[in-house]
Amino acid sequence: MSTAPGTETRSSAPHAADSHDLIRVHGARVNNLKDVSIEIPKRRLTVFTGVSGSGKSSLVFSTIAAESQRLINETYSAFVQGFMPTLARPEVDVLDGLTTAIIVDQQRMGSDPRSTVGTATDANAMLRILFSRLGQPHIGSPQAFSFNVPTVRASGAITVERGAHKAEKATFTRIGGMCTRCEGRGSVTDLDLAQLYDDSKSLAEGAFTIPGWKSDSFWTVRTYAESGFVDPNKPIRDYTEKELHDFLYREPVKVKVDGVNLTYEGLIPKIQKSFLSKDREAMQPHIRAFVDRAVTFTTCPRCEGTRLSPEARSSRIEGVNIADACAMQISDLAGWIGGLDEPSVAPLLGALRHTLDSFVEIGLGYLSLDRPSGTLSGGEAQRVKMIRHLGSALTDVTYVFDEPTIGLHPHDIQRMNDLLLRLRDKGNTVLVVEHKPEAIVIADHVVDIGPGAGTAGGTICFEGTVEGLRASGTVTGRHLDDRAALKETVRTPKGALEIRGADRHNLRNVDVDIPLGVLCVVTGVAGSGKSSLIHGSIPAGAGVVSVDQSPIRGSRRSNPATYTGLLDPIRKAFAKANGVKPALFSANSEGACPTCNGAGVIYMDLGMMAGVSTTCEECEGKRFHASVLEHRLGGRDISQVLAMSVTEAREFFGAGEARTPAAHAVLGRLADVGLGYLSLGQPLTTLSGGERQRLKLATHMADKGGVYVLDEPTTGLHLADVEQLLGLLDRLVESGTSVIVIEHHQAVMAHADWIIDLGPGAGHDGGLVVFEGTPADLVAARSTLTGEHLAAYVGA
Repeated sequence: MSTAPGTETRSSAPHAADSHDLIRVHGARVNNLKDVSIEIPKRRLTVFTGVSGSGKSSLVFSTIAAESQRLINETYSAFVQGFMPTLARPEVDVLDGLTTAIIVDQQRMGSDPRSTVGTATDANAMLRILFSRLGQPHIGSPQAFSFNVPTVRASGAITVERGAHKAEKATFTRIGGMCTRCEGRGSVTDLDLAQLYDDSKSLAEGAFTIPGWKSDSFWTVRTYAESGFVDPNKPIRDYTEKELHDFLYREPVKVKVDGVNLTYEGLIPKIQKSFLSKDREAMQPHIRAFVDRAVTFTTCPRCEGTRLSPEARSSRIEGVNIADACAMQISDLAGWIGGLDEPSVAPLLGALRHTLDSFVEIGLGYLSLDRPSGTLSGGEAQRVKMIRHLGSALTDVTYVFDEPTIGLHPHDIQRMNDLLLRLRDKGNTVLVVEHKPEAIVIADHVVDIGPGAGTAGGTICFEGTVEGLRASGTVTGRHLDDRAALKETVRTPKGALEIRGADRHNLRNVDVDIPLGVLCVVTGVAGSGKSSLIHGSIPAGAGVVSVDQSPIRGSRRSNPATYTGLLDPIRKAFAKANGVKPALFSANSEGACPTCNGAGVIYMDLGMMAGVSTTCEECEGKRFHASVLEHRLGGRDISQVLAMSVTEAREFFGAGEARTPAAHAVLGRLADVGLGYLSLGQPLTTLSGGERQRLKLATHMADKGGVYVLDEPTTGLHLADVEQLLGLLDRLVESGTSVIVIEHHQAVMAHADWIIDLGPGAGHDGGLVVFEGTPADLVAARSTLTGEHLAAYVGA
């Protein structure tokens, strides 16, 4: 082999550029981290373990990934940075050796009713181009196939400034694919007027029954009462035809109320804009209950739920229109696209085929492109985000994953592991926050953070190999090989909940009896129909308490005390002990520090630079007015109570002068779900995913119901915490409650009294009950994928 002239053989000495093989973190103090210093190897798979709330996400996401993104943002001009989220530098002394971070987290995808799996990925955009090129008859550009683009027509005179000015008549048409009846939503809504107002009353008497519409509300009720279109003192049932039309349907018009210009519009369009344009799942519970009462959602009769205009559905490729293509299971659509042979659009077909194959490869082949993205579980949303990174030509980047095995059956975890290893083998650094032993054992390097949660965590307990972790004696090391045993005896059911002919989504006319009075686990591979069966067939109403995976929302003013309702009895107890109003003991109301308005910090917005927050000097971060802190209960002021941990507060409100049974009961529920270490005033924005899930569970435990439905309660739980969860489930059942759990974790399956296994596959390969019986029978039969994995887990 000849060498080019002027070249030399490579020196054996290492190049200086090859010495940067570590990500170095020194003195990290974000959230509960206690001056953490660590060196993480690059181009390796590093798994971060530790109990929920120990500081894993604070180190990986809030320190390493956040600083990487901040540094990348700084490479753009100040003008561009003005349009980007501003990121403050994390609290850390040294961060060295960072590479570009790509974050794949568990955040739900946008719950906009117009967003689907196809629009959230690039699949829909490519399909629209494909139909605009090959569809017969040809109807227009890709916009003609988009359900988010309305058809626009305009005509009039335009002036062309060319030499002598000359007016010309012009017409303009933009063909869009939106169905005009449902405006691209696929469903139409009808309002029950009896739920909006009491027509026997006048507006002045408080006729409105809409949540939040109080009789003195300036922006809503008074706008109607003082608009001049209706008589505020006349009962609504006595309105003339014109008054009723103006009241219900009037187009927006400016009116003057108390000298202020306001917009008046009919009640029905107003309700549609303020309530119905939002995703139902994102609403507060009382608003959602009102919408469920007042609104009926039905499939749009004009587009039959496809969201598309008749013209968009008339154009076909080999007999298939774009609505048919989007409704296909993605694995079937991939096969159909693979069968198209059109050299004129070959690059487009290749890219679309790759995207669809990525869905199948990552275990989401059972979805369809028209599935609303707000209905995806956290695990599904995370895997949809992963799709754009599969097959990417980028190397030497840092991929950051937050529990990628969430929502995955043990059968699917191996596939996810293979993907993580493939990303690593391309020369990338892969950082994974994970609790599942099956995912921990593939790590090249393990970092265990702990030893406890909250203030008891935030230190590095171990770093090294998986074998070293097993021998380390840390909480994770001790529990890594834990296996729950099958129960020797199972409880006897006290009746059954009968489900007949369930056919939601992929269910195939399923008949099943769910035993009551026992711990029943519903399992099966992702996409087999578990949630469709339980959430779709068991009415969430009388006697049923459903704790699903929807995230809890809250600002930095929200904390465990406000979210659980704990603050109400505490405020009343303070007020009673001191003879003052309860509102004084709210940092969001009368008791707020006037300087920081009860936030505890002063926030300085610096435009495109990261904003700066400094502790309020007036209240020293306590959030309350100085006079409020003079009032005490049991020797403590309100700020000291909010600084207590749940365990400490439970003792404080359990006896003595501060004894408050209502507060003690809420604190007991928080302790039951393993949140005894949380402080009452800790902002919700600083809680981990697992902590938020358990906070929601604790809140729902107050609901009086005979049946609890829990959707993957082990999400975000450490191996050591799963044991505590099983104890909690047992206590619920023993108190006379029926517990139905949708779960993939084998420890919960082994602990069940009854198992219902769905499958055998996902999508149209699932939707059947493949096993019903005790865990011991499932292990003995080994007739399903779940049976095989559970048998291996318990060592049978």
